[in-house]
Amino acid sequence: MTRYVIIGAGAVGASLAAQFQLSGINYALVGRGAQISHIRQHGLDYQRPSGTQQINLNAFDLAEPPELTSDDILLLTVKSQDAAGALAFWSWRSLSGTTATAAEILPVVTFQNGLATETAALRTFAHVYGASILTPARFTETGTVVVGGDPDVGVVTLGRFQLGRDQTSDRIVADLNQAGYLAEASTDIRRWKSAKLLYNVKNVLELFDGSADLRTSIGDALVEEARRALQAAGYKLASPSERTIDVSNWKVAKNSGIQPGQQSTWQSFKRGASSEVDFLNGEIVLLGRLHDIPTPYNEAVQILAGRLEQQRVFSEALPLDAILAIVDNSPHERQTGLAAAR
Repeated sequence: MTRYVIIGAGAVGASLAAQFQLSGINYALVGRGAQISHIRQHGLDYQRPSGTQQINLNAFDLAEPPELTSDDILLLTVKSQDAAGALAFWSWRSLSGTTATAAEILPVVTFQNGLATETAALRTFAHVYGASILTPARFTETGTVVVGGDPDVGVVTLGRFQLGRDQTSDRIVADLNQAGYLAEASTDIRRWKSAKLLYNVKNVLELFDGSADLRTSIGDALVEEARRALQAAGYKLASPSERTIDVSNWKVAKNSGIQPGQQSTWQSFKRGASSEVDFLNGEIVLLGRLHDIPTPYNEAVQILAGRLEQQRVFSEALPLDAILAIVDNSPHERQTGLAAAR
């Protein structure tokens, strides 16, 4: 019998576990720190538009993880910056009753934003599946996860990396649909992951304060740089019109506890956790440097977020003007033509 081993008990991982629990799908949730300790002792306070439930989950501390079997599927739901460590921990764990290791036999599904995790997973795992997930979820309080997607929890596109769709991807998609997600299989998951990155490069602006017009202008510049860098690197972005599922009725419910401007990057800084900016805007900076595409706006927000992360305290938003101060001193500023549009 298939069991999903969910690695990471944040907003995505804990909500997956809650939905599997409510849907009767076999799973184990593995986490660390205060969050998993609270869940093991008291259950998860799981807030949905329909109400809040306290759900007892099949949860394990990373210090004492569940024994793996050859029927398991690993769902990697930690943040991008924690993925390498998680992959190293799980890759060579033995499978019960065999001489094989997890990396040889088990599928691993990467739910991270950005483009780095799938390649990192392929260094050890033979069976890697990428997942692009849209879910309005919040984890800022220990033991509580809020998900505002309505009527479904979120939208998931999933496929084998790089080889496309197969029986395993179809099985995972079917279970996700049973668990309350709008899920579909893709033959080219790279296109969906890169398209989502185009959206995610603006997440960092939730750490900044300033006029709406300036926020829009900088956001447009971040996206335009990302588009150019991705195209130069050979990425072809997926379009919403290519979806095989109807998402027209899916929305973020009003008064669901999900507030605009509080996405995953903001949540990490609010909790004093590590930053994913190096794997979002930093990915664009990397591609720009590899393919000679100027990315001064993405470089600026990466620098400022990096400085902020070192403080380990996020009590006050940074001024948007700080981005412009760095961009104006960038040797690439005039080359992009973005300054004139400001």
